[in-house]
Amino acid sequence: MSNGLKQDISIGPNLKALRKKNGLLQKEVSAQLEVMGIPITEDILAKIEQGRYSVKISVLLALKKIYKVDTFDEFFSGLHI
Repeated sequence: MSNGLKQDISIGPNLKALRKKNGLLQKEVSAQLEVMGIPITEDILAKIEQGRYSVKISVLLALKKIYKVDTFDEFFSGLHI
């Protein structure tokens, strides 16, 4: 059952840029997430990057490790209300 929370601003492009900056394919990130106990398919990861799927906090925490960033600032860079 969905909790009804939807993203109102997409961080997808920033996540995609970080993935590419680290030289990773979506399937590689998906595999690393799986190892960390977070089952995210390549398709879901693509939808997150396109802003068509709300990203969970657990996924953000894992991506922070995978993308080797110290803070979440790069996830939210350039976003404005």
